[in-house]
Amino acid sequence: MVQRGRLLAGLLMRYAEILGEFREKIDRLNVYPVPDGDTGTNMFFTLRSATEVIESRGLASGANRGNSSDFMDAGKAALLGARGNSGVILSQVIGSLCKVVGEEPGEDADLGILATALARADERARAAVLNPVEGTILTVISEVAVAAKELAAAGARLVEAAPALLDAAEASLSRTPELLAQLRKAGVVDSGGAGFVLMVAALCDVAGAEGFGEGVRRRFGFESVVPESAARVETVSAVQAEGLGPRYEVMFLLESNDAQVLGFREVWAGLGDSIVVVGQDGTYNCHIHTDDIGASIEAGVEAGRPSRIRVTDLYDQVSEEQWVIAAGGAGAPDPYGPESAEPVETAVVVIANGDGIARIFRSLGVQRIVLGGQSMNPSTEEILAAIEEVPAPSVIVLPNNTNVTPVAQVAASLSPKEVAVIPTSGVVEGMSALVEYDPMNDIASNVQVMRASAKRVVVAEVTQAVRDYRSEIGEVAAGDFIGLGAAGVVAIAKTAARAAIDSIGALISQDAEIITLIEGEGASGASSREVTEWLAAEHPELEVEVLHGAQPLYPYLIGIE
Repeated sequence: MVQRGRLLAGLLMRYAEILGEFREKIDRLNVYPVPDGDTGTNMFFTLRSATEVIESRGLASGANRGNSSDFMDAGKAALLGARGNSGVILSQVIGSLCKVVGEEPGEDADLGILATALARADERARAAVLNPVEGTILTVISEVAVAAKELAAAGARLVEAAPALLDAAEASLSRTPELLAQLRKAGVVDSGGAGFVLMVAALCDVAGAEGFGEGVRRRFGFESVVPESAARVETVSAVQAEGLGPRYEVMFLLESNDAQVLGFREVWAGLGDSIVVVGQDGTYNCHIHTDDIGASIEAGVEAGRPSRIRVTDLYDQVSEEQWVIAAGGAGAPDPYGPESAEPVETAVVVIANGDGIARIFRSLGVQRIVLGGQSMNPSTEEILAAIEEVPAPSVIVLPNNTNVTPVAQVAASLSPKEVAVIPTSGVVEGMSALVEYDPMNDIASNVQVMRASAKRVVVAEVTQAVRDYRSEIGEVAAGDFIGLGAAGVVAIAKTAARAAIDSIGALISQDAEIITLIEGEGASGASSREVTEWLAAEHPELEVEVLHGAQPLYPYLIGIE
């Protein structure tokens, strides 16, 4: 029989190999045809955090049998490296294996100890999720744990039981669409569950089961429902093709001071791009590309006294002043640079992706910004480090993504500070919450008003479909733009602007007052004007705010309040 430590180290290392091979396919097992499915990637990097410890301690090669602390460190590394909801759940599975199987690494491995570890994994994985849902990886873990317990009770050996456990895992995964309507409608199985099936396959390999091992390629059932990888569709407007973004160039001299100009730059960061603010001795040269001429000049009036104001239509004239070219964007605040270290009672950490979005969050008083969001979920360790760095005893975390929320909650539980996670599902909700934020108030008061403010906003996201998809409102073809609301697809269109318009039309209510439109990559001045002109014609009573977020993959993020 193989020793427990060697079995566990071999299992994690082999699992990393298989998961690395299948990670892209698991990413594509996404309910919606959006370009940022990342379950396989999140599980892979979570696992790699553990295997790095295994490798560094010499456990992978067998040179070191290891001890319980080595495996406990590997389990902790998985927890700190967890990314996304699937990563958090996987970290609980790895942690349970490391705790139970790795407790006595020199002892012989048998099915009984594995069954105990899987039962613990099942319990911990479900405890890690606020609202456990059947038809997900949780179901697959549970059913494999039950199968392991029954086989152990029947006296089966590990080498014989491993293939039976893989059969149980695949059968459980194949039933996930019966339990979860979203999977059934999308014609896929649960992606996290598919990732767990690969762990059981790795167990078959390291246990020496017949028909498994090096050089043997087993085809898994989930491969038959993995959507084909769609070619990336490039859709740009004529304006974008010419290299232009916002329509107007606004320039003026500003008589002010450094303190006032600091706030002025932050305001401008939300109004456009190509921002340059350079000067000294109370006089500043200011330049911006924007679609909002009035707000850009008004910001200057509030900061000081503007003069020599010049507005150029960039669609008609594309030449730049030489000093702008030389400045190369100087003066625009670094969105991810060091924030204020001034102590506060309650600090805020947000997760954001996109320079413009980060600048807007900074202008709203956020103390730390963790780079991440759609397509790049941050790890537990990254969020925990930000929590520890902020100059406050109490911290509020705004994850701004449903897949980041579980990771933020784990980070909060690991911090000695008082930490609260407000589960904002998008950046618009996060911005709405921050309207009520008071850094000198206690955490309980802030959480109450910020949570209520976040709930008042209805959000939608516009992105481009990467594969064909049958939605409740119609057929989606790869390359179509889709609007996603809380309940799923709410709009299908051939352009980003039309998808934004239809999304607003589907979600707006009679008591709406404000529309926030955050432009990302793929948006243009022309497409944004199409949306704002429609709003002016159809809903003239609404206040419309257009912000430049620069977020990837999502041309528009929309908030309705």
